Amino acid sequence: MAGRVVVVGSVNVDLVVRLPRLPAPGETVSGGSFARHGGGKGANQAVAAARAGARTAIVGRVGTDSDGDAALAELAALGIDVAHVARDADAHTGVALIAVDGEGRNQIAVAPGANRAIGPFPAGLLDAGPGCVLLSFEAPDAVLVEAVRAARAAGWTVVCNPAPPRTLDPALLAAGPVLVPNEHEAAALAGTDDPAAAAQRLAALSGAPVVVTLGAAGALVRADGAATRIPAPVVDAVDTTGAGDALCGTLAAGLAAGLGLEAAVRDAVAAASASTTRPGAR
Repeated sequence: MAGRVVVVGSVNVDLVVRLPRLPAPGETVSGGSFARHGGGKGANQAVAAARAGARTAIVGRVGTDSDGDAALAELAALGIDVAHVARDADAHTGVALIAVDGEGRNQIAVAPGANRAIGPFPAGLLDAGPGCVLLSFEAPDAVLVEAVRAARAAGWTVVCNPAPPRTLDPALLAAGPVLVPNEHEAAALAGTDDPAAAAQRLAALSGAPVVVTLGAAGALVRADGAATRIPAPVVDAVDTTGAGDALCGTLAAGLAAGLGLEAAVRDAVAAASASTTRPGAR
């Protein structure tokens, strides 16, 4: 039986330019192609969770503009419950400007717009488990704390993707979330460039497992005092945008369905790798 996943996070439109190479500071690189995609960490993660079989809802905020209309229609068409995405007449839907080079690497600039005011977390949204609440740091701390308290009361698992990284709120850590940073976020949060040491430090803070994603090298899982490396399949990467979101959404779906952590991470790494073989964040 599929578990439930509730995602708290951003909903954006992605404006993507594919270039021969990424520009240096102050440099213009021409000759690119343009595409428009749905984006935002929260929306990307919700799509991944739904594709992995979870009954998925998202808590977020968009403008009353045409971008918001399109974003909600796209999510709803994928079977995602968007009833808890608010419409904001005073802010635009979030926008990400993304440059992607021939090797699939990217540079991203984000104007959050309505995402800055996500919340409050809807009362009564979480029934008795099983389920997983998935959070990222493109949402304000206040709504994240509300979400983890609701999850703890309902007996749901919490997965937190601390991206972009900022100081970890003690109230968030108190819920014992499974933290899923990439290696750069882990270094920023833990003060060390060694992923294994970073995972150990973060696990000590949260009292829960930590999964550090390593791009093409897979992921490192820190749980029960031990570290396990999960390799990634070898693929021809076209666009790495959103690969971490694919991993987090698939991981949340696996945990919600009752998979063990290591099995859920293996599925998530495979999904993230597959996501890099096509353009766009989804």
